[in-house]
Amino acid sequence: MGNRFQIKDRFADGAQYIDGRLRSGTSGQSHTVVDPATGEDVLTYELASTADVDAAVAAAKAAFPAWSAATPGERSDALHRLAAVLTEQAADFAFAESVQCGKPLKLSTEFDVPGTIDNTAFFAGAARHLQGQAAAEYSGDHTSYVRREAIGVVGSIAPWNYPLQMAAWKILPAIAAGNTIVLKPAELTPLTSLMFAQAAKEAGIPDGVVNIVTGAGRVAGEHLVGHPDVVMTSFTGSTGVGKRVAEIATATVKRLHLELGGKAPFVVFDDADIEAAAHGAVAGSLINTGQDCTAATRAYVQRPVYEAFVARTAELMETVRLGDPFAPGTDLGPLVSHAQRDRVAGFVERARGYATVVTGGEAPQGELAAGAYYRPTLITGAAQDSEVVQSEIFGPVLVVLPFDSDDEGIRLANDTPYGLAASAWSRDVYRAGRATREIKAGCVWVNDHIPIISEMPHGGYKASGFGKDMSAYSFEEYTQVKHVMYDNTAVAAKDWHRTIFGDR
Repeated sequence: MGNRFQIKDRFADGAQYIDGRLRSGTSGQSHTVVDPATGEDVLTYELASTADVDAAVAAAKAAFPAWSAATPGERSDALHRLAAVLTEQAADFAFAESVQCGKPLKLSTEFDVPGTIDNTAFFAGAARHLQGQAAAEYSGDHTSYVRREAIGVVGSIAPWNYPLQMAAWKILPAIAAGNTIVLKPAELTPLTSLMFAQAAKEAGIPDGVVNIVTGAGRVAGEHLVGHPDVVMTSFTGSTGVGKRVAEIATATVKRLHLELGGKAPFVVFDDADIEAAAHGAVAGSLINTGQDCTAATRAYVQRPVYEAFVARTAELMETVRLGDPFAPGTDLGPLVSHAQRDRVAGFVERARGYATVVTGGEAPQGELAAGAYYRPTLITGAAQDSEVVQSEIFGPVLVVLPFDSDDEGIRLANDTPYGLAASAWSRDVYRAGRATREIKAGCVWVNDHIPIISEMPHGGYKASGFGKDMSAYSFEEYTQVKHVMYDNTAVAAKDWHRTIFGDR
C-alpha cells in the first residue's frame, strides 16, 4: 500500500493532467492537501490557471473526433481494461482516498473503490448499447430513424466528499458515449481523480480524452463552465454554487446537469421495526461522517414509537468508534477539514438555543484533538422551520421530530427545498407504497437508507438539481438526438413542392 512519500513522488510533476501527462499549474498559487485525521501535509501543488483550463479544453477538443468515431465495441473494450487497471491498483486508490478525505480505510476499501470499479464495468457494457431507434414510414413514403451522437467536450466539476466515485460518475458516461472531458476536482481532494486519469491512459484510452485541472472554483471552475468549446457542464456540489454554475452556463446555452444539496427525510411509521430503523438511522446519518447529500438528516418518527426510537438511536450513536482512519476498529473518521468541522459545530451550538442535544455535540479531545473530528450528534425538540431542520449541515448530525398522522409525516418530509433522497420505514406495503409515491425525492428507500447500484439512477427533485448519475439514464444525457428522414421514392420532394407552390 502507498504512503505519503509515494504520493509526493507520484505527483512531483504537478497536479494537472492534460493531454496524457502530469504538469504543474501556472496560476502562481499553491494549495496543500492535508490529512484531516492528523493535520499533516500530504501534497503541495500549484493550482490551475485559466490558461491551464484552455489547454485542457483544447486537448479534449482535439481528441474528440477520433474518440467519437471509435466503435462502441472499441470504447467498451477500453473501459473493460480500465476496470482491470482499477482492480489491480485498488489498494493504492483506497489509501489515497482515505488519506485525503479522512474516511475510514474500510469504507474506501469496501465501498468507494469497489463501487467505482463496478460503475466502470457497467459503462463498459453500456457503451455497446448506445442505440438510436429505427422507425417505419410515419410519414407516407418516408422512413425515419433516430441517431444518438456524442456531444463534444464535457466540462465537469466534482465535490470533495466522494472524490473518486464522483469523478467516475462524470467521466465514465461521458467517454462511454464518445465524448471527451475536462474534470475539475475539489482542491482539497484531487489525488484519486488524477490517479483515475492515469489509469485511463494505462488502459489505452487516448491522450486528451480524460483531462484533470485542479484549481480554485472561482478561477478554474468558472472558466471551465463558461468556456465556449465546452458543450455540457455537469456539476455536483451545493445548491448555492449550483445556481452560480447555471448562471454562467446559460450565457453559452450549455447543456447542464446539476446534482446539488440534500436534506433527506427518514420517515418512521408506528408499525416499523424500531430496532432496524434505529440501526438504519445511525448508518444512514453517519455514512462518510455525514458528508453525503443523501445522508439521513431529518428523522420523522410517529409519536407512539418516538421515545423508543430516540433512546435506541442515541444508545447506538454512543457506541460508534471515532479514530485513526487506518485502524481496523474505526467506525468514523474526521470531517474533510477543520473548517468543515467548525461549520458543523456552529450549527449544533446555535441549535442549543432552541433544541436539545441528546448525545454528541462536541469535538473529541485527547489523541484525536489534532484532527477534524466531531462526535455523532442527535438533536431533538427542534421546530420544523429551524435551521438544523431546513439547512444542509453536511456532518454527523441527525435531528429527530415527532409526527401524528401519516398525512403529517409525509407533509413534513416534503417541507424543505430539497428532494434528493428519502426513506420510509413500515411493515405495511400499502403505507410504504404511499410514501414512495408522495415523497418528492429522486430516490426513496423502503426499510433501508443509503444503498446505491450502478444500474439505477441517482439525481434529485426541486433544489437538489436535475439530471441523473449512474445507469442508462445518465448515459443518454451525454448524447444528443438526431432525427434522420429518408425519401423512399425519390419523388416526395417534388410532391411537396407541387402541394405548396403548384405545378411549375
